[in-house]
Amino acid sequence: MKDIGFLRHLLRPLASRKVRVALATVLAAYAAEFGLNAGEELILTILGVGVALILGIAHEDAGKAARGAPLPEPLRERP
Repeated sequence: MKDIGFLRHLLRPLASRKVRVALATVLAAYAAEFGLNAGEELILTILGVGVALILGIAHEDAGKAARGAPLPEPLRERP
């Protein structure tokens, strides 16, 4: 049972949309660099879109907090 708890603890950050977008962005950039032999411009574009998406999610979460709407699970304070 300890292994399941450890696995949950390890995978808990993946519940956040920002973490999933960051992971997908980095994986796409590495794939473009090493798999497709893409140019620097494409890699910077992929990273730029990922950063913009993460900032958009953060802005959305801040708006929800300002309205008093319930935050997604990873953003709630842990006891």
